[in-house]
Parts: sequence; C-alpha cells; structure tokens
Amino acid sequence: MSADTSSQSNRFAVQAQPGGSAMARNAEASGDYIIKLAEAQAVLAQAAAQFAGEDGSPSKVTQASSLGAEDVVISHLINSLKLDIGIFVLETGRLHAETLDLLERFKASSRAAVSIYMPVQESVVQFVSKEGKDAMYQSIELRKACCGIRKMEPLDRALQGKDAWITGLRREQSGARAEVPLVDTSEPRTKINPLANWTWGDVWHTIQVNKLDYNPLHDQFFPSIGCEPCTRAISLGEDFRSGRWWWEDEAAKECGLHVKHEVEAKA
Repeated sequence: MSADTSSQSNRFAVQAQPGGSAMARNAEASGDYIIKLAEAQAVLAQAAAQFAGEDGSPSKVTQASSLGAEDVVISHLINSLKLDIGIFVLETGRLHAETLDLLERFKASSRAAVSIYMPVQESVVQFVSKEGKDAMYQSIELRKACCGIRKMEPLDRALQGKDAWITGLRREQSGARAEVPLVDTSEPRTKINPLANWTWGDVWHTIQVNKLDYNPLHDQFFPSIGCEPCTRAISLGEDFRSGRWWWEDEAAKECGLHVKHEVEAKA
C-alpha cells in the first residue's frame, strides 16, 4: 500500500496532545512503582548471575537497545547496579539524526560496553538498487525484507554466543505485547523483559528522577522510535506503536525482532 506522502513529509506536525516535554507530560509513577523497580533490578541481577561467562569469558546475556525511553531506563539500571551485561545497538543506516546523536552521547557515558551492529553494506546496496530507497512503502513484504537486511541479520550477529537477551518490551505497549512475561523461556534463547509490568508513567518517572538523557523525538510525540522513514508522531488516543509503519493495515506491527521463532539460538 502506498504511503500518505503528506504524513511522510510532515512527521513533526503539531499533534492534538498536551504541550511540554515528554517527561513533563508523562512522569507519573504508579502506586506500586517501588515494587516494580525492585522487581526489575532483581530480574537484571539474576540474569547477570545466571548467564555469567565462565573462566573469564564474556557474559552470555546482553541488552538490545533501540535508545528508546524503556531501553534508556534499562541501561541505567545495568550501569547503576554495575552488572556484567553488555549493550548493543542496531544502527540500521536509516536512523533519525536525533537517535544517532543520542547514541554518541550514550557510548561516551555508559559504564557498560556498548557495541554497534550495522547491516552488511553489500546487501543494502543490492536491495536499494533493485527495489529503491523507499521500497518499504510499496508492500509489507518489501518492508519486512528491508527490516531483514537492516535489523534481523545484524541482530543475529549481535546475539552470536549469547544465551539470553534483554529487551524493553512492556505489556502496555500494544495488544500484541499484552502478555509479555518478565522472563520468556519459550524460545531457544531466553528473552528477559524487566519492565514488562511497568507503565509509561513509571518509565518517565525513572528518567526524571535520575536525570537520564533521552531521545528528544519523545518530546515531539514519538513514543516508539525506529527508522526515520518508518516512524511518525502519534496523536492523542492512538496506540503506542501506531506511529510505526503507519501506512500498513496489518494489526500486529513488528519488524521481526520480537516475533517468536524469528531468531534461532546459535551453537
């Protein structure tokens, strides 16, 4: 389905939402925030212990960070608890300038090691040459093919040798994620979701209290931030992930990173 060109070109249009920063609008902890914070800290500490490397080898668990608000909070917890957990970011080649700027600041400030994984350049060149730079707007199949090259293959490399990975999935994010567990062992590689029970207000309360650096696109009504051509701001009342691949009719909008059986464990 073709994209609405006006939506593409006007991604920073004023939205029907309250003004101010994302932190000012959203930082409101839930009544049981302290319990959920302790739960997240315990889950991360347990992951670091359970998946520790043997005899000086690297840890078998890593955090996948998109540099979104949830991932900023998780990285903060990993760093503040001084856990032996590395962090990786998928630099797809189509990220917003704001995300790239945040990545540079994050690399400079993080106690934990931060690794960057990029797509295979030859694969990108061949795909763009054949399908066009903005092929994602032509069909769901081409959009997912683009995600496969820019996200899935680099993710596979990032998870080589890992038995578990940590994500920012929350049940509140979408209907498709409503039953996300704290620890998911249903796949060959364990997925750990320390913020599964958190609200959006809990996330921003943590950012506010700890004065954490975050992507300024959140201030412009981007709760979920992916690649620049595939992300727009949302309006009041829209689903958290409605700004992702907004031109598609498909209800469950995922790139593949969090679809079961997409990533197989490596020997």
